Amino acid sequence: MNYDIIDTIVRTAIDAIRNAYVEHGSLATGACLLAADGTLYKGCAIDSVVSEFKLPAEVVVMAKAISEGKREFDAICVVADIDGTYMPDELSYKFLLEFNVQEIILADMKGNTKVMKLEDFTPYKARRK
Repeated sequence: MNYDIIDTIVRTAIDAIRNAYVEHGSLATGACLLAADGTLYKGCAIDSVVSEFKLPAEVVVMAKAISEGKREFDAICVVADIDGTYMPDELSYKFLLEFNVQEIILADMKGNTKVMKLEDFTPYKARRK
């Protein structure tokens, strides 16, 4: 993936974090998902007063794209308002695995990035064909 695409995805994820609803102590996260057709989707963390309802941005953005009929994705960027690298949680990994999102870009609010492959997170080959 070229630098311009990565830069656009990162900037979109940073923009998405501004909409995060984290009134109840969760971490503010933003995400940008690149569909295989080139469409970009953005999403943010949602932390409801209902304690079980805490959705990270990467799950929200994937649900948004899936609800619009997308099933194939090339990359996702996840940004968190923390120092250092944010690592997606288990629920997020399951979504990434099921939809075979190969490029995972972890970024901070300053735009520093770490590009990883799905296989870096998943040692077993239980991926969707």
